[in-house]
Amino acid sequence: MYEIVVRSVIVYLFIVLALRLFGKKELSQLSVIDLVLVLLISNSVQNAMVGNDSSLLGGLIAAASLFGMNWILKNLIFKSEKINAFIQGNPVMLIYHGRIIQRNLDRVKMSHEELEAAAREHGVHSLSDVNLAVLEIDGNISIVSNDFKHRTIKKRRLHKSLINEV
Repeated sequence: MYEIVVRSVIVYLFIVLALRLFGKKELSQLSVIDLVLVLLISNSVQNAMVGNDSSLLGGLIAAASLFGMNWILKNLIFKSEKINAFIQGNPVMLIYHGRIIQRNLDRVKMSHEELEAAAREHGVHSLSDVNLAVLEIDGNISIVSNDFKHRTIKKRRLHKSLINEV
């Protein structure tokens, strides 16, 4: 039983760290290949958590361990700014007064096309009209335009055609 708990906690922490290292952009903009990755990861780590124990109890212990670790991590994130910044990162400014901050785009591995698409989703036709664009810690992009008067945050969703392909 304790072995399943320890294995599950290690796998949970590994997945959280891996997601953090691959960037926050992935969290909100789930593409088909990202969805396949998530499905395959969940399948690949199952045996690492429960080992040879494929019983109902073993699965429930693994799930309870994951829920417990998630609860602990959420509380740590809430109580500690350092842990919050390490796990979730910080917002990244992408545009300021219509000027693209290229080094930040490079840092978050975002193309101009992706940034332009985000601006269009917010109803802004040209990046030069954007006063402020920020990649938030949850992977969404906030856009402020019209002399800092109009702010929108749009959640990125899978396009209907992609959903039908999955």
